[in-house]
Amino acid sequence: MKLLWGFAALCVCFYRADAQTAGFVKSPLSQTKVLSDSAELHCEVVGSPLPEAQWWFIEGHEPNETFTQLFDGARDDRVRVNATYVAHTTSTILLTDLSLNDSGTYECRASNDPDRNELTKRPKIKWIRSQANVIVVERPTITSEPTMVFNETSAVLSCNLTTTLPIKGSQWLYKGKVIDGTISTSTSPFTTHRLDKITTQSGGKYECMFLVDPPVQHAIEVKTPPHVVAYKHSENADEKEKIALVCVSHSYPLPNDWSWFKIMEDSQSVIANGTTDKYEIKSTPNKTSLIISDLNIEQDKGEYMCSGTSELGTASDRIQLRVRSRLAAVWPFLGIVAEVIILVTIIFIYEKRRKPDEITDDDDSGSAPLKSNSDTNHKDKNVYIWTRRIPI
Repeated sequence: MKLLWGFAALCVCFYRADAQTAGFVKSPLSQTKVLSDSAELHCEVVGSPLPEAQWWFIEGHEPNETFTQLFDGARDDRVRVNATYVAHTTSTILLTDLSLNDSGTYECRASNDPDRNELTKRPKIKWIRSQANVIVVERPTITSEPTMVFNETSAVLSCNLTTTLPIKGSQWLYKGKVIDGTISTSTSPFTTHRLDKITTQSGGKYECMFLVDPPVQHAIEVKTPPHVVAYKHSENADEKEKIALVCVSHSYPLPNDWSWFKIMEDSQSVIANGTTDKYEIKSTPNKTSLIISDLNIEQDKGEYMCSGTSELGTASDRIQLRVRSRLAAVWPFLGIVAEVIILVTIIFIYEKRRKPDEITDDDDSGSAPLKSNSDTNHKDKNVYIWTRRIPI
């Protein structure tokens, strides 16, 4: 019996040695948010066995505090709770569409006591807690001057912020990117940006951003008349082939309607999409394409016009299409072949006329050395005979 009790005590000791009290490795951080924004709190806990994590909302002050546990789907489905239990416990709570009533203290609780959720037993290990404050404030208001720039060559944009939050600075953005030279560390609620020259390339949304917690920004639209330009003003293609005529636009706002026309001598013929298999029009706000299939050298060559229309007017550009015969690519090759044939013929005729003259010259040049050798031989012979007669 004593051995049995000893074995049981040994098992308890091993269990206690293996057990580990829960502890936070990451606590939630306090945040300041504006109305209708969202807030996310995160905590991580270690322990053995893995601790359970819960989220609670605390209202009021001691000793009149009230505690409310937050589950997934609480507050009219504006609360999302997600937890994972792998190597350690992680838990995240997401508060969406914040209101002023969501301000308060949020608490992450964790415990790995087996009796932690028993209502009739007092847990041996108390829940550990980590708190963070979420402060929801009225959204700061920004007034701008002007509210919109319409068909101007220059402008001065200004923004004025009304808020109780501390201002750390300001900056201006264009197309979502910070404009060079506009970053300021001034705590002034007023900022300006000057546009010395407004072109079709500089139209768009300009945003003033004030660096408060959280940052707030306001957009001012700079609108310019439509600007349409052909990707290529001259296109060449062979008959029976397919070609795409392209026009683009870089103005703001972009065209909301594109049209194509075939220019005649004294009129314009509208090209409608889908009326025949020959024409196909593909358009996006900043680009339009006219695809012409089975080109005909007589019917399809000529001038085409693309037209883009926005709320500020209409602009257009023209493209000259030249359709070549299918044999057009063969003519340069045939020309080269003809040149080679003519050149070979000229060389052959020249060589043939020059050949008799070369034979005569060779004969003349060959007889002269022969005669010279004969004379030399006779001279040598006479000298020899003369030398033989002297002794007599």
